[in-house]
Amino acid sequence: MRPRVVAGVGGTSGSPAVLRRAAAEARLRGAELWAVLAWEAPGAGAGGRHRVSLAPSLPACRAEAVGRLRDALSTAFGTTGAGVPVVGRAVRGTPGAALVDVARDPVRGTPGAALVDVARDEDCVLVVGTGSRGALQRRLWPSVARYCLAHAPCPVLAVPPSPLRTELAAARRRNVLRLRLDTRELTDLDGV
Repeated sequence: MRPRVVAGVGGTSGSPAVLRRAAAEARLRGAELWAVLAWEAPGAGAGGRHRVSLAPSLPACRAEAVGRLRDALSTAFGTTGAGVPVVGRAVRGTPGAALVDVARDPVRGTPGAALVDVARDEDCVLVVGTGSRGALQRRLWPSVARYCLAHAPCPVLAVPPSPLRTELAAARRRNVLRLRLDTRELTDLDGV
């Protein structure tokens, strides 16, 4: 089997950076790039109350997952492509376009468990984004990157968020709170 680099795609603004880093890693290793978007149906967890009533919405959830995967791939690579063979995979979906190749045994469960299952071979490399998470997010949702680092049998490359993203989030918070812009930040160019 050809070695592969598995990139966890979440549909967030950090996904293009993860995909580009994974493509670079795949080029270095002469490997195939697997872009994986793991998804769960709403309310389908162990504590979900709406198991039966959400069954008709599974095709809509699947279509949304495939669309998010396509968007992430086109945002990361545009029309130029990744420079390596790319396999897109929505883990619970059915075959859609040529971009999405779904295995015969779709992975079920949380995104972290799904990514670890896809990257179960030792010759794989798993690439995930770490994201910036506030205290509330850490309490409510488990970290996919931490799960992968703890459970994957292969090397895991954790891609941190861009410093520019952090600055953008701070500017948005400032705007929401209607705080004044500190113009010294704009004029201080470290002696340039």
